[in-house]
Amino acid sequence: GQPRNVQPFSDEDASIETMSHCSGFSDPASFTEDGPEVDEEATQEDLEYKLKGFIDLTLDKSAKTRQAALESLKSAFSSKILYEFIMERRMTLTDSIERCIKKGKSDEQCAAAGLACLLCVQMGSGIESEEIFKTLGPVLKKIVCDGTASIQARQACATCLGICCFIVTDDITELYSTMECLENIFTKAYQRDRDTNGVSSTHNTVLHVSALLAWTLLLTICPMNEVKKKIEMHLHKLPSLLSCDDLNMRIAAGETLALLFELARETDSDFFYEDMDLLTEKLRALATDGNKHRAKVDKRKQRSVFRDVLRAVEERDFPTEMVKFGPERMYIDCWVKKQTYETFKEILGSGMQYHLQSNDFLRNVFELGPPVMLDAATLKTMKISRFERHLYNSAAFKARTKARSKCRDKRADVGEFF
Repeated sequence: GQPRNVQPFSDEDASIETMSHCSGFSDPASFTEDGPEVDEEATQEDLEYKLKGFIDLTLDKSAKTRQAALESLKSAFSSKILYEFIMERRMTLTDSIERCIKKGKSDEQCAAAGLACLLCVQMGSGIESEEIFKTLGPVLKKIVCDGTASIQARQACATCLGICCFIVTDDITELYSTMECLENIFTKAYQRDRDTNGVSSTHNTVLHVSALLAWTLLLTICPMNEVKKKIEMHLHKLPSLLSCDDLNMRIAAGETLALLFELARETDSDFFYEDMDLLTEKLRALATDGNKHRAKVDKRKQRSVFRDVLRAVEERDFPTEMVKFGPERMYIDCWVKKQTYETFKEILGSGMQYHLQSNDFLRNVFELGPPVMLDAATLKTMKISRFERHLYNSAAFKARTKARSKCRDKRADVGEFF
């Protein structure tokens, strides 16, 4: 059970409408046929009352109570837009996060770092967010570089540092300083025993992966002259990480290489990489890896990723993906956009779709324009009845069963080839 009197932010709370009914239209099942009218003002007041309680509990003497309060605030911030509520309490929240990162243990530090990310996502880019980052930035850097801190806390702080810097900083000096801090972490993964053919896996690998991904995110907003410098510095070293024992490190290195090649070719269409044959050979081996000592799930994931990376490096091709949220569609058509989308999806989780619909900052990042506001009449026309859903699902199930049965029938079309 939850410690003290902390009631965690629940799915019921997440369903409270704070702006408009548009948060529900991505799921037809979220509409009831003839549901009772909801008093939005009362539910909003109830939500804010709960959130105020969670903020107060971040100062509690009990570490478990503080952590539970941080997790509840994270759930709320990821599932709703709470800009006005947060704006009035941003300094209190910043102080609480700073205190939990400085004085808390590993799990509490991780929860506080995650909340800091969501706080900046809610606030977007502006003076208020810059003030938050000025307070939290030095604290995050200190934990990231502290060899005595837990790996999980350092990992969470490295991710938080990259994301917050991406959102708020207009100061190019601060951007470069943050990237240098992250570089000092993941470049340690380059150091390997020359007698072995690969990078030995250590308990620091998860930290190196997070630092590399956060650094890559910041690289996407650097000026082109700085991008060129970073490419010259890292493009010849990154392939060594493809031999790491850790799957996540191999994938992070592969996707970073694909992004670096994409940026390099944007700056110079005739970009030439000297060791292209050796690199493509490594990538092809990973894209067709069949080592028996690796788990099947890991092999499938690795092969899928490295097929795309190989296509990017060899053929300058990117497999376009489509993301649906409500009535809108977003196409991910390059590695820069993919890296950015995956980063924010990791923070927001199931709230990613809602934030893509309603969060001005994210919509600016992905060039989606102002939020699409739908009135009640439009939402009603989009509603699907339970009976219609049942008919559709039933027909789809029958068609799927019929197709599978045909494929599984060993007698089907056996004699026609003779």
